[in-house]
Amino acid sequence: MNERDLSAWLALSFTPKLSKKSVKQLLSRDSLFNLFSYSASQWQAVGLASDQIHYLMHDAEREVEESLEWLKAQTGRHIITPFCDSYPALLQQISSKPDVLFVEGQLETLNQPQIAIVGSRNASIDSQKIAHQFAGQLVEQELVVTSGLALGVDGYAHDGALKAAGKTIAVLGSGLASIYPSRHKNLAARIIENGALVSEFRPNAKPRPTHFPRRNRIISGLSMGVLVVEAAEKSGSLITARYATEQNREVFVVPGSILNPNCVGSNRLIQQGACLVQNVQQIVDELESMLDFNRLQPQQCQHTLFLSLNSEDELPFPELLANVGEEATPVDILASRTHIPVQEVMMQLLELELSGHVVAVSGGYIRKGRG
Repeated sequence: MNERDLSAWLALSFTPKLSKKSVKQLLSRDSLFNLFSYSASQWQAVGLASDQIHYLMHDAEREVEESLEWLKAQTGRHIITPFCDSYPALLQQISSKPDVLFVEGQLETLNQPQIAIVGSRNASIDSQKIAHQFAGQLVEQELVVTSGLALGVDGYAHDGALKAAGKTIAVLGSGLASIYPSRHKNLAARIIENGALVSEFRPNAKPRPTHFPRRNRIISGLSMGVLVVEAAEKSGSLITARYATEQNREVFVVPGSILNPNCVGSNRLIQQGACLVQNVQQIVDELESMLDFNRLQPQQCQHTLFLSLNSEDELPFPELLANVGEEATPVDILASRTHIPVQEVMMQLLELELSGHVVAVSGGYIRKGRG
């Protein structure tokens, strides 16, 4: 995206309570850029609420500018959207994928095979040791360790990966200019050098309780599987495990003592069918076919998941759709083939994706279902 289109997309993404369905309806009426010349009465006419109109007319420009200033202030910072080839392929698959990701560090790490490690903030010494040890052994298997930068298990997992000279990704429940918890600022700086910090929240956003469940769906969405080291009966780790199940990811659990209240939730996951593991090799064996497929055929791992049918009757944007096949095609190639401006191609692809006709993968777009 150029800066003009990115600014418009960020403003939409930041608008309070604006659903993906509403975004689709807006883009079916007008181009992304033209929408931001609308008056308050025009916004009202297309169905926006008064607080949304107030935000777009008064607050959006400032918050978008702050985000762009953060982007330009330092090298190694990125703002990516579902239109970008660098958007993580696994994250593209989830139903609630973020409209924007702020990334600081090594962007390519987001598309490498990952295992999430999550657990209690008040973890026992044994669980801290397990998180650290498992993380170190997982990166030796060429896996990236993903977690949430929280105290306890998260922090030990990140540190274990780094000390084993591996890569790790931290997904935050705050903006990247507001590292939380503050005592992990040094850890965050190490992660930037050997992995990436990721957030869907604008850089200056402060941590809020409602941010952390949203963060958890990204942790699981980026990963092939989630390892729960220790989780109490009511734990954010259980939310991550639930998201993983909904996203068709594997859930692994290290069993804990029945006398430890911090293990009630994780032991219950095992009762419900999660995979009990006692060493890293059990995780690798379970994911072996997926790991081999990612390593040997990184550009074709999704091609066989979708049917290609011939009928194009009543399909939207038939000219664009005719140029999307079973091989990933980048946006600029589609624009060149169809002689449609890149901005318009991106908007049409968004509608096609929302309606289930195409899917974004690493390297571009492929056809899906009736498409």
